Amino acid sequence: QVQLVESGGGLVQAGGSLSLSCVASGRTFRNYAVGWFRQSPGKEREIVVAIDWSGIRTYYIDSVKGRFTISRDNAKNTVNLQMNSLKPEDTAVYYCAASPLTFDYIVAQTSSRAFGSWGQGTQVTVSS
Repeated sequence: QVQLVESGGGLVQAGGSLSLSCVASGRTFRNYAVGWFRQSPGKEREIVVAIDWSGIRTYYIDSVKGRFTISRDNAKNTVNLQMNSLKPEDTAVYYCAASPLTFDYIVAQTSSRAFGSWGQGTQVTVSS
């Protein structure tokens, strides 16, 4: 497994932008697909975006398409999430997670159970 640490959350007005970073430790990070999940009070944790080990294939839920962009730099063991045009409904704790399973499997399942390594989470609050 890898250890993950997120950063970059904060408070922003609707329409604003935030950039989240996930830094991993471990030489095998390049073998893992990475996803960003979010969870708000009273709701289940949901996958938001995911990226395969190479950075070529990506997955986005419909509500963030065109607004969020995920990218990774395996040389720096980092995955970034650029969030633009933020909405109040994007408010949640955002978690970075890594999975050794195939990208096709994790996007078919979109389940947190497919991910074995998790960061501690970072709060994103979007005010109206």
